[in-house]
Amino acid sequence: DGVLTVQFGEQHGTYVINRQSPNLQIWLSSPTSGPKRYDFLPSKQSWIYKHDNRSLHQLLQEEIAEIVGDNVVNFYGCAYSGTDSSQ
Repeated sequence: DGVLTVQFGEQHGTYVINRQSPNLQIWLSSPTSGPKRYDFLPSKQSWIYKHDNRSLHQLLQEEIAEIVGDNVVNFYGCAYSGTDSSQ
């Protein structure tokens, strides 16, 4: 139904990523940084939070790497991260 819930336990909390098709947005609820609404910018090929101009992938990379370790996650290799994953 367009919702991804990731639970990191009592110490780190739960992330919820929710597709909002009518608004062409992705909504994120982060236990670290709070709620945010991301818009897709075709020019950047990325989901961007308009209040700080940072991508969804950048925020997830930073916050989740802090929980599980830098060497475990790589959100920049995902589709629409705004980076060329083939490099």
